[in-house]
Amino acid sequence: MKEETGSLDRGDGVALAWRRLGGRGPGVVFLGGFNSDMTGTKAEFLAGWCEARGTPFLRFDYSGHGASGGRFTDGTIGRWAEDAACVIGALTRGPQVLVGSSMGGWIALLLAARRRVPVRAILGIAPAPDFTEDLMWAEFTPDQRAAIERDGLWMRPSDYGDPYPITRALIEDGRRHLLLRGPLALDAPVRILQGMADPDVPWRHALRIAEALTGGDVQVSLVKDGDHRLSRPQDLALLGGTLAPLLREDGG
Repeated sequence: MKEETGSLDRGDGVALAWRRLGGRGPGVVFLGGFNSDMTGTKAEFLAGWCEARGTPFLRFDYSGHGASGGRFTDGTIGRWAEDAACVIGALTRGPQVLVGSSMGGWIALLLAARRRVPVRAILGIAPAPDFTEDLMWAEFTPDQRAAIERDGLWMRPSDYGDPYPITRALIEDGRRHLLLRGPLALDAPVRILQGMADPDVPWRHALRIAEALTGGDVQVSLVKDGDHRLSRPQDLALLGGTLAPLLREDGG
């Protein structure tokens, strides 16, 4: 089955790049992480996994990411969630299984909790709801916070490549989309894969998400030696094994 590629104008002239596989039955949508794109290891694995099973699959780049238009520094959690809702609404039919990596896990939970798109289930890979406040702002030094407040931007060093910008708009907008300050009403099944050796998202954050969710169908899988990316062969096998039951028509 040939993968389609294209771009979608989100309504303001910014084009969102996407790739899609056709198929039958419930579909899968991959939501990438902060400053990542749709060609990473997990997205490529899912494309091959879905193709082999004839499962519809959609992946895309948020504005300012990868092949999409727009500037990264103009992006916020709310803007990227709207990007996701726009692409999913235009290119899928029926409830989807949202697979969200890191920031993508926050966006998946936002879309489901606010009923922006029909959701069959959520599979979070080191999901990071509220990370701008709890895993960034809370950890920044006074000097780093002052630079963001004063200049509107601070370049944060990264273990994964060049430093990347953290904007005041990202932090302030993130506060409007916090999910873990109380119960998180969500009826869809939720699965969480979390590395206990993750330096970016502490494994206890996954337990905090599970505790906040009000639905009963919530499972957390902890990988003791797993890092943030969870992209090793054994991690990808766990991803596929966790995803498969969520797509079966009987749910089992």
